[in-house]
Amino acid sequence: MRGFLESDDLFRMPVPSARDRETDIAPNALSVLNSVFGLSGFRGAQKEIVRHVTNGGNCLVLMPTGGGKSLCYQLPSLLRKGCGIVVSPLIALMRDQVAGLIEAGVKAGGAEFHIIPQRSRPRVEARLVAGEPRSAVHCA
Repeated sequence: MRGFLESDDLFRMPVPSARDRETDIAPNALSVLNSVFGLSGFRGAQKEIVRHVTNGGNCLVLMPTGGGKSLCYQLPSLLRKGCGIVVSPLIALMRDQVAGLIEAGVKAGGAEFHIIPQRSRPRVEARLVAGEPRSAVHCA
C-alpha cells in the first residue's frame, strides 16, 4: 500500500483483530466523510487505517504532505464516542485544521499549552478528559 508504513517489510500495520474485521465502519464512515469533509471516498489506505483506529487500534501512519493523514485521525474522532485528542507540534496546521472542522460544523477546539497560564492548565485538561468539545481537540 503506497504511503502506508512501507520500508522493506520492516514496518507493517498490525494484523486486524477479529473485532476489527467484524466491525464494518463503511456506511457511517462514508456518510461522515461526505457530510463533514465533502469527499466521496477514501484514498489509498485511509479506509483501512480509519477502520483500525475507529475500532480502538493504534496506528503509525507515514504519508507525504497532502497524503490524507489528517483524515486518518479526524474521522475516527467523529465516529467514536467521546473526544479525540490530537497532539501536534505544528501550531499553524493545528489552528487551520480546527478552523476547518468548526467551519464544517464539528465541535472542535485547540489548546496551545505553551500560552495557557500554568494555573489554568488543570481546568483545560479536565475539560479535555471530560470530552469537551465533543469531537476533536488539537493540542500543541
